[in-house]
Amino acid sequence: QVQLVESGGGLVQAGDSLRLSCAGSGRTFRGYSMGWFRQAPGKERQFVAAIRWSGTSTYYTDSVKGRFTISREYAKNTVSLQMNSLKPEDTAVYYCAADPSGRNGNRVDEYQFWGQGTQVTVSS
Repeated sequence: QVQLVESGGGLVQAGDSLRLSCAGSGRTFRGYSMGWFRQAPGKERQFVAAIRWSGTSTYYTDSVKGRFTISREYAKNTVSLQMNSLKPEDTAVYYCAADPSGRNGNRVDEYQFWGQGTQVTVSS
């Protein structure tokens, strides 16, 4: 059984940086795609970024391009999301997700496994 655990969220000011981590257990993620999604209060869960476990392909939603960077560490079986120049509109619960099919997609229904989420709050 795949388990994903996010960490690194917190309360920061606009312009600050945060690094989220997602630790995976239960298996290695060779062939998987790993994604980050976020959900603000009263809104649907939306795609943020994705990466193939091979690291050959990354994909970002337009609103975070140039500010966020997704990466993975083989040895630690983790995926990270470096978030720079944070804005109040980045405030949300951030979720890590895994897609065994490796599609590197941007839809919630493409991802089979999910973490419990970590809160990111950006004050103005």
